[in-house]
Amino acid sequence: ELRMKSFGVVLSIFFALQSLSYAQAVRQNPGFRTFALERGDDAVFTQQAVPLGFTLNFFGIQRSSVFVTNNGNIAFVGENLQSYTPETYSTLQRELIAPFFADVDTRNALSDVVRYGRDTVDGRSAFGVNYVNVGYYASKADKLNSFQLVLIDRNDTGSGNFDIEFNYDKVQWETGDVNGGVNGLGGTSASAGYSNGTGEPGTFFEILGSRVPGSFLDTNPNGLRYRTFNSNVPGRLVFNVRNGQVVLSTSCTTP
Repeated sequence: ELRMKSFGVVLSIFFALQSLSYAQAVRQNPGFRTFALERGDDAVFTQQAVPLGFTLNFFGIQRSSVFVTNNGNIAFVGENLQSYTPETYSTLQRELIAPFFADVDTRNALSDVVRYGRDTVDGRSAFGVNYVNVGYYASKADKLNSFQLVLIDRNDTGSGNFDIEFNYDKVQWETGDVNGGVNGLGGTSASAGYSNGTGEPGTFFEILGSRVPGSFLDTNPNGLRYRTFNSNVPGRLVFNVRNGQVVLSTSCTTP
């Protein structure tokens, strides 16, 4: 697996560490649990695009619906939805937003299923996908992850504007066993970020530590649930999309 990243591809954002106590990042909105994917593995995803309830501008393309997949990501077109191996976002040939791209497997009864739906956040329309207490391939639930993707309508700042939230409460595993992992650890580990599928500069981004074993885990003092970006809630990373472009900076907030 190619782990080298071209200079400038990955923006080195320094995230703040949590204090001894941390707030819950995953939002508890009941609407985000309205619908559920079937219990399963890679072949589980929404067969039709799901309406967001608002229209967003993602790198110049207007989108009002998404496909929800089992493997920690959403897509805007119904292609390659069964992919389970974290890919390099600079060469990804599809539109993708992924809080935790990895081999989620919910077949074990001790794992919950992926849930999604519409609600509001701070009075604004929002669409959320919950990967709360989900297991990994193959049908394992000795370790469980809890993370969430939320898209928030921000047309109050301009037509098509929106926010992307990556929320993390618990990251105990990072790899499905088919990707070289052993009991959920090692191998080709999870990635997180987004891409519009063109590979053009500024149209993709990977969270620091993507595909680097151990980087995202709770056992790492700089794991995902301890990080912040544009937020004062540990485990919450917020990306502002304005005029079709994601606004990135090297600054970060502290808990």
